[in-house]
Amino acid sequence: MHKITTQRQYIELVEELIEHDKHYYDQTKPVISDYEYDQMMHALIAYEKSHPDHILPNSPTNRIAEAPTVGFEQRKHLFQMMSLNNTYSEEEVGDFVKRVHKLLEKQKVEFCCELKMDGTSISLRYKKGHLVHAVTRGNGKVGDDVTANIKTIKSVPLKLSGSDFPDVMEVRAEVYMSLATFHTLNERREEEGLERFANPRNAAAGSLKLLDSREVAKRKLNLVAYGIATDPLTVDTQKEVHAALKKWGLPIAKASHLAVCKNLDEIMEFADEILEEREKLPFEIDGIVIKVNELKFHQLLGFTGKAPRFAVAYKFAPEQATTRVNEITVQVGRTGVLTPVAELEPVFLAGSTISRATLHNREELARKDIRVGDMVVIEKAGDVIPQVVKVDFKKRHKDAKVWHMPKHCPICKSDVVHHEGEVAVRCPNPRCGGQKVRRIIYFASKHAMDIEHMGEKVVEQLVEKGLVSRVSDIYLLDEEKLSKLDGFKEKSIDNLLDSIDKSRKCPLSRFIMALGIKYVGTETAELLAEEANDLDTLMEMSEDELIAIEGIGEKTAKAIAAFFKDKGNREEIDLLLRHGIELQKMKKKMQGHSFEGKVFVLTGALESFSRDEAASLIKERGGKVTGSVSKNTDYVLVGEDPGSKYDKAKKLGVEILSEAQFKKML
Repeated sequence: MHKITTQRQYIELVEELIEHDKHYYDQTKPVISDYEYDQMMHALIAYEKSHPDHILPNSPTNRIAEAPTVGFEQRKHLFQMMSLNNTYSEEEVGDFVKRVHKLLEKQKVEFCCELKMDGTSISLRYKKGHLVHAVTRGNGKVGDDVTANIKTIKSVPLKLSGSDFPDVMEVRAEVYMSLATFHTLNERREEEGLERFANPRNAAAGSLKLLDSREVAKRKLNLVAYGIATDPLTVDTQKEVHAALKKWGLPIAKASHLAVCKNLDEIMEFADEILEEREKLPFEIDGIVIKVNELKFHQLLGFTGKAPRFAVAYKFAPEQATTRVNEITVQVGRTGVLTPVAELEPVFLAGSTISRATLHNREELARKDIRVGDMVVIEKAGDVIPQVVKVDFKKRHKDAKVWHMPKHCPICKSDVVHHEGEVAVRCPNPRCGGQKVRRIIYFASKHAMDIEHMGEKVVEQLVEKGLVSRVSDIYLLDEEKLSKLDGFKEKSIDNLLDSIDKSRKCPLSRFIMALGIKYVGTETAELLAEEANDLDTLMEMSEDELIAIEGIGEKTAKAIAAFFKDKGNREEIDLLLRHGIELQKMKKKMQGHSFEGKVFVLTGALESFSRDEAASLIKERGGKVTGSVSKNTDYVLVGEDPGSKYDKAKKLGVEILSEAQFKKML
């Protein structure tokens, strides 16, 4: 805990917090953890309470920070958006409960407890049931109008269901990014030489500030609603707020993530349950929110400064561990990006043993000043990716040397390059062994050629033993060659050869994906396959023709055209085709089919089709296939042993199709 005792320390802390606010709100690049920030803020508040005559006009306690974003219209909230005070211990939560009892002069008060989503706050304004504006928190009174960007979130209703909603109201919600989307986004940014997002919250906040809503749509943001701001209120309790939001078609938290508690013990019991579940959640949370359940008490309790007295956040401290950096190595990615990696003294953290942690790039490493031999604090970003939080400088050895990015690639010894405007340092040699391994792993991965049993360790052995040096060599492997791999017996050899053989028949879109063209992901590969319909046509398309495809930007078009102009890439494609790759063309979409424009979700094992085959049949008929059930889903196709998607479909009243019904509709 920080402690300040002098006015000079107070002024320095105010300046430091203002700087952190700029990093957090305006640049969406925090340089300290939430916990550290909150501890500093607690110290500031404590000093200001003791010395009210010293309070500076620009103190962070006087404002809800977030500067307006250039390019967005500013819009006033109908009702001020407040931030919450944070607590970190049962004792502090107990103090909040006691204050509520004291202020209301009641000993029996119910509290509604909810998840504290780690996202970015938004206010949705509805008039006569129609979404008219979506505004960021901003300074609490005025924020950025990001309506076009919010409309890209499919779960947000443009028109409310039912008719019993207020004529004008603001729905309070949190915009967040799933962990799966966050990891995919960061991998893509790293490949493109861009700086990684620190966490899903910053990725979500940064996405909302993009000026091109088409780019926002690619970020696959989510939203969960939790509050209503209107006058007069149409419900009596916070629990009823959730029920009303759900009835009107807004996405809310699931029932098990909501609890009405009568006392501190019940609140902490709910908190413990959520903490236990936390690492299994597909999104980040950083605690729970505790609100007085009776809404009539909210006005009685009122506000203090920038926070309400009727609610508080109980934040979970991140799980951390301390260990030693034994070495700093460099990993070469498939596009040549050099990434520093901390080789750690193995330590157990959040359910697994951690021995390596990415250090992202040389700028990040220099900012944290991490050196070999340092004792460091690590935590899991998004409770998944191990990252070094900070160095314990008190334990640093006096001879510890500053680490520098090597001037030569650690694999092929080529001179590394750094392009202006990029964070990344790259190996420019396309024949580099490090890039080779990563390219082959990518080529064989599930979303590309889907070669089972060809994981990272197998690829490393294949390259190391000289059995594979380019992706086309995969299709020259035989029993004799595979027998040279450590631990490979008859069954392992048969399994891998069978998987390789199966991959020879490949949809054009997957093959495009497997080529590893810069900026080309699954959706772009499908667009290209659909537009070109065959590989020869695609390879001859000009930049202008590529840009003309809806969804393909200038940067992507340039990268695609350059890839197919490269003589080495064309030779490799020719070898793949000569080694038996059979490309299946995208079938032209049927016009006027009943599936056109309909959204499908698949669950359970189908008898007559694989999931991919069923999805292809749907897409050929103009339908769409998504991974999760929502109110926008038209059909859920159910096979044997369906999972939770089937249960959710029944709850939402989504039409459920058996395999027989599906065949008939085809």
